[in-house]
Amino acid sequence: MIHSPWGWLAVVGIVVALLVLDFVIAARRPHTVHLREAALWSVFYIAVALAFGAALFLMEGHDVATEYFAGWVVEKSLSVDNLFVFVIIMAKFAVPPEHQQKALLFGIAAALALRAVLILVGAAAVSAFSPTFLLFGLLLLWTAVQLIRHRNDDPDVEGTWVVRWARKRLPVTEELHNGKLLVKEDGQRVATPLFLVFVAIGGTDLLFALDSIPAIFGITREPLIVFSANAFALLGLRALYFLIEGLLERLVYLSIGLSVILAFIGIKLVMAFLHQDVWKSVPEIPTPISLLVILLVLLVTVVASLLRVREHPEERAHAGRIGLRRRQQQQQGDETSRH
Repeated sequence: MIHSPWGWLAVVGIVVALLVLDFVIAARRPHTVHLREAALWSVFYIAVALAFGAALFLMEGHDVATEYFAGWVVEKSLSVDNLFVFVIIMAKFAVPPEHQQKALLFGIAAALALRAVLILVGAAAVSAFSPTFLLFGLLLLWTAVQLIRHRNDDPDVEGTWVVRWARKRLPVTEELHNGKLLVKEDGQRVATPLFLVFVAIGGTDLLFALDSIPAIFGITREPLIVFSANAFALLGLRALYFLIEGLLERLVYLSIGLSVILAFIGIKLVMAFLHQDVWKSVPEIPTPISLLVILLVLLVTVVASLLRVREHPEERAHAGRIGLRRRQQQQQGDETSRH
């Protein structure tokens, strides 16, 4: 399956069908997504990802399925860091709760398309240039260090080049226009604030992809597995955003945990390069060990974060104050809808 064009057609078909389903849901009457709805959709997308892994196990065997699950766990854990930035973007642009899922969905769809291109480029580089693993490994080690250094910094989402570019290309209106991205005002096409949110989410995820795609190539070299793990991790972000946004402010050690995972995979990539091209005696880290280490780091990160916040409730992750603002917006939206 993983080496067949039919495998690609099947995976792309599933991803497109799920995106269409999400668009149909988001295109309904705009509404605030509450906990129960977010939980049901999160369970659904996790079930889809697990079912795909089970299908790989039946068709391709244990090794391929293990690579997929390890890659999916890595991408899912790194996507949680995306959610911190998404919360900040929504608050910075003051997006009403009823329009947030639409902005997220358009941003995720754009991110999927961009990641597909990066995955194909990365796969070609790995095949044609043996030191690619070394470059990927050093990039992940550098990223791990930067993640720890700047773990308490809030990103300047409005000052990013992609948002500045959008503001220069299109005039921006202050009106939301019922959740539309582009509208005409006085005969001129203008962008709404929701369009800038879409651009900010897509552009931010592209930057995250520059780290997460090298990370998953440290797990598997199969482009279809890389794309599948990315796609199924991203597709559930819309629901996951609304489900764990309240938990994000308690994950005070998330950046440290993710940096440990990135550093571990970076070391694994460097070792793989040394084993292939320098010295065969350098050991390679098996995928099952990688999966075990990643799960263990995530477990320790979550438990340590919750214990720390319980003992020191004044400490919150950098999304905490932004999350409070979002909940205030949601309460205002609920009051408006009742009236």
